[in-house]
Amino acid sequence: MAFKLHSNYKPSGDQPQAIDILSEGVKAGLKHQTLIGATGTGKTFTMANLIQNVNKPTLILSHNKTLAAQLYSEFIDFFPENAVEYFVSYYDYYQPEAYVPSRDLYIEKDSDINEVIERYRNSATQMLLSRKDTIIVSTVSCIYGLGNPDDYEGMSVKIETGKALTRDKLLSRLRDMQYERTNNDFGTGTYRVRGDSLDINLTVSEDRAVRVEFFGDDIDSIRIMNPISGEVIGRVDEITIFPAKHNVTPEEKLKRAIVRIREDLEKEVKDFTDRGKLVEATRLKQRVNYDMEMIEETGFCKGIENYSRYIDGRAVGSAPSTLLDYFPEDYLTIIDESHITVPQIGGMYSGDRSRKENLVDYGFRMRSALDNRPLMFDEFTKRTNQVVYTTATPSEYEIKNSNESAQLLLS
Repeated sequence: MAFKLHSNYKPSGDQPQAIDILSEGVKAGLKHQTLIGATGTGKTFTMANLIQNVNKPTLILSHNKTLAAQLYSEFIDFFPENAVEYFVSYYDYYQPEAYVPSRDLYIEKDSDINEVIERYRNSATQMLLSRKDTIIVSTVSCIYGLGNPDDYEGMSVKIETGKALTRDKLLSRLRDMQYERTNNDFGTGTYRVRGDSLDINLTVSEDRAVRVEFFGDDIDSIRIMNPISGEVIGRVDEITIFPAKHNVTPEEKLKRAIVRIREDLEKEVKDFTDRGKLVEATRLKQRVNYDMEMIEETGFCKGIENYSRYIDGRAVGSAPSTLLDYFPEDYLTIIDESHITVPQIGGMYSGDRSRKENLVDYGFRMRSALDNRPLMFDEFTKRTNQVVYTTATPSEYEIKNSNESAQLLLS
């Protein structure tokens, strides 16, 4: 589908020229451009026109949740027929795992996840894998580790009416995708079985669930229903169910990862022991073995992202999968308030690295935890295709790198 802009206004003043300059630049393949304009000059409207003209999946990057929410609201109004999604940190409260050597103080990770924002995040990745006409409004959360997109898409299951699929096989797939079975609280990411019917509460909406009805080994019907009232909203002939969590992995891949983790665990424990650090050696061995037992039993453990390098089969020091890897190869990035957002992107890695090094040095985590991290700035730039910076006060970075600039003045 093409992007279709809805607005009662038409570009005016410097906007038509700016839109034409930026649009032609994107179509010509320019890697960096800058849109200069103060508050009130219509940068957001100009961005919307640019997206419509170039017709590419787009990432709009903001430096905080408040501005991201404002942009999300505006772009939903501009593009009601297209997929506009919101991707920010889903923590209402977050205390990262840490160790303070000077006080011998270990701080366990503690967090409070906002279920509404979690649904937005799931919806964002699912739309990127399902539709080309997708706009994602995000904060720097997009440069942090997320599940491997190949595994995430590969673990999804497409169900169609009239197709052969046993109930037990679908139940097994749901468990692998981290959906939880329930008989009472039918919350997001759960499923329940009632005779020949299977209800699945999707991870993308609080008022949409799926009821799959079986006739023998065939799917008889697929209904969209309200998970609270049970009211049937409509019927569909087919639907794709995506995993409940981003960190999902096929069983065989997990088994291979566990073997490699245990091999490296022996080496790291031996290294601590050889250096006389018996407390650290014992601590690491106990923690990792417990995590492996949890993964073997349930396919998941608390802090599984710290083993993502093994699960993905990545090399030591390599970057994790992030939201950027869910985009197709040809997409557009718009960095809002770039004079603030660009330095913020560049500053995320160092703080995370310092905290993780203490955890690794004192036996709380394996060395693979260092590769569960945000992207370095050069990794971010390599993963972005074409970038348009928007700002009232461009910094040296934007000026130096931009092939073309357009300016908006107050009319």
